[in-house]
Amino acid sequence: MKASEIIVGLDIGTTKIACIVGRRNEFGKIEILGHGRSESFGVKRGIVANIEETVGSIAKAVEEAAVKSHVDIKYVNVGIAGQHIKSLQHRGSLIRESSEKEINQIEIEKLTNDMYKLNMHAGEEIIDVIPQEYVIDGEQGIKKPIGMNGSKLEANFHVIIGQTAAAKNIMKCVKRAELEMVDLILEPIASAEAVLSDEEKEAGVVLVDIGGGTTDIAIFHDRIIRHTAVIPFGGDVITEDIREGCTIIKRHAEEVKIKFGSALASENRDDEVVSIPGIRGRQPKEISFRNLASIIQARMEEIIEHVYYEIKNSGLERKLIAGIVLTGGGAQLKHVDQLAQFITGMDVRIGFPNEHLAGGTPEELASPMFATGIGLVIEGIHRHDREEEMDRIKNLNVAKPGTTEKEQKKPVKSRPSYLEIIKGMFDRELLE
Repeated sequence: MKASEIIVGLDIGTTKIACIVGRRNEFGKIEILGHGRSESFGVKRGIVANIEETVGSIAKAVEEAAVKSHVDIKYVNVGIAGQHIKSLQHRGSLIRESSEKEINQIEIEKLTNDMYKLNMHAGEEIIDVIPQEYVIDGEQGIKKPIGMNGSKLEANFHVIIGQTAAAKNIMKCVKRAELEMVDLILEPIASAEAVLSDEEKEAGVVLVDIGGGTTDIAIFHDRIIRHTAVIPFGGDVITEDIREGCTIIKRHAEEVKIKFGSALASENRDDEVVSIPGIRGRQPKEISFRNLASIIQARMEEIIEHVYYEIKNSGLERKLIAGIVLTGGGAQLKHVDQLAQFITGMDVRIGFPNEHLAGGTPEELASPMFATGIGLVIEGIHRHDREEEMDRIKNLNVAKPGTTEKEQKKPVKSRPSYLEIIKGMFDRELLE
């Protein structure tokens, strides 16, 4: 296997902004060249709330990653989440010119690109179109139609929709940080690439990414993505509950959650306490581990119940043999897997992104917290490979293999997408 181009993933989260620089090595593993992280000040529940603060946080994370990787970072794959994200199923069809000719990649791309022409409500655009399975002359369940013959090609698509304004604000922040967006990728899809195995996707699995502002869900069955959803609660709401319930400041609430927090009150004792320093000479506060866990458990139960509702809503509840995989910063809470298992009755494990990483990767990157950032690099590599293959088929400007560690090359793009629509709108605003 040849090494891939250098790809950069930019995870603009509610709690942190992470920039990961990586590439696929000759063994098919993801080699992390460098990474940067900064506190996220301008993002609330996955949506940009303050442009200037977000730009500053992006610039800081990208600069740190550039120094560590010795790469001049210009092009980034950015994750998108937020309550505005929704999805639907749609079928597209294509009447072929000749049933004697073999189906090729160009026809597959044409069928997929036609989905971007679907009419949406005002203020909404299609973010991504994911083929699920193909139908050739009525023959269903075909995964790879290339090379087959037939007069009519159809496909079932998972169409992901988002608000134009939310994407424009992300684009504005990236532009102001002097970067160019290659792709806008749904965060649960990226996280799934980092922590799920092909066997799990085939057996049926639910990916639950518990971030700071949102909890993202992606359900797979038979290696096909069947359902996506975003729940507008995450780790920040738990921190806020601790702040109010224990009457302490937010910084201390976050610290006790990370160091002493648990999602199961029954696993903690009343006589175990943590002392919180008082403000400006006031008496310190003592909080029992059990009380702390009770506050966390109440909110975490609500989040997991929302997840379980989405699982039942997908109609696949009884087909998900591999159960639930929890990832994201919220998955680091003690006993959260046990609570999820108790509420849903499904098998639960914590997803770490280390399976796809090459040796020598910094230990901190193997944390569930970086699953989205690493997933953005992996998904970016897959998309780049597809674009190169399309470019090769069309006999256009073939991207040169390999890249130096001094500068990123501009990626090849052939598919008209939501990103181009947003870019066009953004450019028109600059001209007016």
